[in-house]
Amino acid sequence: MRSSSGRNSSGNNGGSRGGNSGGRGGSGGGRGGSRGSGDNRDDRQGGRPSKPRPEERRYDVGPGASHEGPKSGRGASARGGAKGGPKQGQGTGRGRWVPATSREYDARAEERNRDRYAGKKDVRPPKTFPGAEQEGERLQKVLARAGYGSRRSCEELIEQARVEVNGEIVLEQGKRVDPEKDEVKVDGLTVATQSYQFFSLNKPAGVVSTMEDPEGRQCLGDYVTNRETRLFHVGRLDTETEGVILLTNHGELAHRLTHPKYGVKKTYLAAIVGPIPRDLGKQLKDGIQLEDGYARADHFRVVEQTGKNYLVEVTLHEGRKHIVRRMLAEAGFPVEKLVRTSFGPITLGDQKSGWLRRLSNTEVGMLMQEVEL
Repeated sequence: MRSSSGRNSSGNNGGSRGGNSGGRGGSGGGRGGSRGSGDNRDDRQGGRPSKPRPEERRYDVGPGASHEGPKSGRGASARGGAKGGPKQGQGTGRGRWVPATSREYDARAEERNRDRYAGKKDVRPPKTFPGAEQEGERLQKVLARAGYGSRRSCEELIEQARVEVNGEIVLEQGKRVDPEKDEVKVDGLTVATQSYQFFSLNKPAGVVSTMEDPEGRQCLGDYVTNRETRLFHVGRLDTETEGVILLTNHGELAHRLTHPKYGVKKTYLAAIVGPIPRDLGKQLKDGIQLEDGYARADHFRVVEQTGKNYLVEVTLHEGRKHIVRRMLAEAGFPVEKLVRTSFGPITLGDQKSGWLRRLSNTEVGMLMQEVEL
């Protein structure tokens, strides 16, 4: 009994395996049938042609183009471009193309537009960015051009409330000013906002105080021959006198610096031979009678004494010709050497003889303050 049941079970297992294999065979046949149906897809769709492959597409479209099958060799499709795409026309819709406009057509269209607007006034669009309608220049730009540093440095001066325009302190950035009309000051000193130049020359002895000399002698103009702007000297020094002389192209400033109304002081060092009386300074301050009237010194002191040789300092605000030499000679002490060490706030310092230097912004501001500019 036990052996017969075993045989029956093995027979059943064999039958199930055979049925499974038959199922796999059926499924295989189904897959084969699906592949065969895919090959006949065009037949089921009623004979509609399939979409051409990329290598079979043609781009010679437009009027006169041929709709036949692909051609071999370099035809119109090859001339269309390496990446394909029509080069002969422009698309206006799906599957619809028109030829590109010619140069003649564009020229005629432009000519028609030109004739249409001929005689009409030019319409300028409004300036919409902030401050465009304002005139003048930005304050920080004016200060930077005047030599107060970069624009960022000038913006810091404005932030520190050190800049004023027409008497009012400026606290906002971007304020516009007119360099020719507005008065700009930094730390209370006027800024030369225009293209003015200011120089100080330590004039050597033997140089004539003129910009040109008809006799060919060395003059002040020889020191500024390479300047594009015409400069002129402020006041004069006699030929044998050394020291500070100012050169500028600011006419109003030069006029005021030499005008008696403003009384700009000049300081001189004079070498004389003594002994000198104690009251020499009092005599000079009280006034010395000269051919053209009294001349008075504002200050007098003895700077150095070596035996009978004295070096004295004389300060006065007058500007008459040879006035220091004439005053000391009238008092009985002829001058052997004379040097002007300062002109208002501009001092000689350690500037060498014959050297020309540009005045700083502070010095220019002090000069303008001296004469109420």
